[in-house]
Amino acid sequence: MTLVVKVGGAAGNALDPVLDELAVRPDFVLVHGGSDEVDRLGAALGRPAEYFTSPSGVVSRKSTPAHLEVVVLALAGAVQTRLVAGLAARGRSAVGLSGVDGGLLRAHRKEGARAVTDGRVVRVEDDRSGTLDSVDPTILRLLLGAGLVPVVGPPAADPRGELLNVDADRVAAAVAVALGAETLVLLTNVSGLRRDPGDPSSVIAHVARADVGSVLPFAGGRMKKKVLAAQEALAGGVGSVVIASSQGKDPVARALAGAGTVFR
Repeated sequence: MTLVVKVGGAAGNALDPVLDELAVRPDFVLVHGGSDEVDRLGAALGRPAEYFTSPSGVVSRKSTPAHLEVVVLALAGAVQTRLVAGLAARGRSAVGLSGVDGGLLRAHRKEGARAVTDGRVVRVEDDRSGTLDSVDPTILRLLLGAGLVPVVGPPAADPRGELLNVDADRVAAAVAVALGAETLVLLTNVSGLRRDPGDPSSVIAHVARADVGSVLPFAGGRMKKKVLAAQEALAGGVGSVVIASSQGKDPVARALAGAGTVFR
């Protein structure tokens, strides 16, 4: 059964061990983020990243039209090309796909996004962030059937073709659901969901589907989106989701063996 693996793009993630291991596996789909590359490229182009925190504590990137252009250049360009080339160097043929390709990811624009600024809740203006509505797995199945590795990342498109920035963790969850994957692995720059973010020994090892809501208070910043992605994947029929570190040898095998936080 197809495995879906998402590798994060924040500083501290390790791509080489992930590619080394995946290159010798059978069917899999690789989903990627790229926040570090987006920030680097945006700064170089004079379009520095802006982040905001919602009243519920979720940290998101503000995707103005100008910054969305940076997202497309960084994710559908630099990051995706680097991953496809990395797999090719290891003997695996891959195809990079944004959510626009083949109608893969459909979304609608978020309306009425709110941010907490100086203790006040304010409306986020001119944002081109989207909420995923559907995944059409046709192109993924065609590529997998031909022995090719799909490498998937944002952006998505709305029904009118407008580009929208969508969260890569939620994309991975939706792709796993659409493919009927048994397991989704979310690789990141920490060892899992921690009760205390500063204490590596406080990783929560196991979370039952019914208990996901109870661990959300421990998920700060971007980790909250990973927990929400796990919740969505489980609700969609994925058997288990693992949040684990991308660092070290065989990170996927270690995650599948239970390293990190396993949602089941």
